[in-house]
Amino acid sequence: MTIIEPLEQELVVLLDERREPIGSAPKATVHTTSTALHLAFSCHVLDNAGRMLVTRRALSKVAWPGVWTNSCCGHPAPGESMEAAVRRRLQHELGAEVGELELALPDFAYRAVDASGIVENEVCPVFVGRVVGALDPDPTEVAEWQWVEPDQLLAGIRATPWAFSPWLVLQAEQLPALVGAP
Repeated sequence: MTIIEPLEQELVVLLDERREPIGSAPKATVHTTSTALHLAFSCHVLDNAGRMLVTRRALSKVAWPGVWTNSCCGHPAPGESMEAAVRRRLQHELGAEVGELELALPDFAYRAVDASGIVENEVCPVFVGRVVGALDPDPTEVAEWQWVEPDQLLAGIRATPWAFSPWLVLQAEQLPALVGAP
């Protein structure tokens, strides 16, 4: 069983402009109006029917509260493998496990500013996995969740991009096989 550290103790890996690790900082202090470049990940979870799990971020989240996003996001701890971090956050946020993880977008990175001025500035490899078993989302992380057909998700993102996290909007356009684009 993995023990999740409290937010104030959780560390993120800071990166230089070459995307090389240069240290770490407490997660609670990193996401500000001048967020340093740091290491993160995104994960898209599929069910056996090929539907994608989208989640709506809890209203208590610091950045992008209440917006729809991909299945799970997080940060590897210093010295933690990316796959272990993805599996840890899937368990924490969704109470879920996945089978094999595929690294779909190894070089994905983005910078975005939310309405409150909080900046995300991440090198964020993107993974895809198929869920094993039932979900049990943590309400402090996930306000709502839904399984959606990939083509319907892409249509929704294109029609109302403001309703989705900026990283999901960018990832969806780069994962055409995942989201059913031609």
